[in-house]
Amino acid sequence: MRRVKAKKHLGQHFLNDYSIAEDIVSQLEYKNKITLEIGPGMGVLTQFLTNRDTNLEVVELDRESVFYLRLNYPKLKIIEGDFLQLEIDKLYQEPISLIGNFPYNISSQILFKAFENRDKITEVVGMFQKEVAERIASVKGKKKGILSVLLQTFYNIEYCFTVEPHVFTPPPKVKSGVVKLVRNDREKLDCDEKLFIQIVKAGYNQRRKTLRNALKAFNLESDTEIDLLLNRRAEELDVEDFIILTNNAEKGRDK
Repeated sequence: MRRVKAKKHLGQHFLNDYSIAEDIVSQLEYKNKITLEIGPGMGVLTQFLTNRDTNLEVVELDRESVFYLRLNYPKLKIIEGDFLQLEIDKLYQEPISLIGNFPYNISSQILFKAFENRDKITEVVGMFQKEVAERIASVKGKKKGILSVLLQTFYNIEYCFTVEPHVFTPPPKVKSGVVKLVRNDREKLDCDEKLFIQIVKAGYNQRRKTLRNALKAFNLESDTEIDLLLNRRAEELDVEDFIILTNNAEKGRDK
């Protein structure tokens, strides 16, 4: 059968190096019974996943790819649709793993969905634009952003390896990076989660300013520990620092 044509509006870049595909698949720990592959395209990862000890399902939006997969993987469970529209809680009663060469144009949205469903999506292995991959895995520094903090709150994150553009059809204009996320032991935040997210976003939305200026709206009470944190920028803080700020802001809010 002829190859599937990559579609620009879907952000498709088909990986054509089988050794890299196998390396990506090997990052999964297979602790979950179900693995969901996002956007399999022509099945470059799928062919290796079907040989693993997991119940594989795939979700694919591109009708041409769905047709190709049904011909070549007749026993494969295929969900035809948009991963971002899936109701994970209703579809799965137990934890699942996610894997995929994620389209660059929705990769951040995929990760936000993982964050929102973190007790069901307990493992993620994905290929991203290298800059995004580095940002996700960055613990401190200028590369770190809102998504980095939120994900690192509930996942242990590892930057696995870099992938060059020439191994894709068509080649993207940038390098790619493979990242692995595994759910950590934190069951819930020791603070108001909504307020925590608001404070992280406020800090990074004005990342050039110190947090003293960026978080003026949150009524933080001054003490030695808080003052030290407020004299820094958001990129200099870790998850625990933001929890401390959130607890302080919660006290001020409740007065």
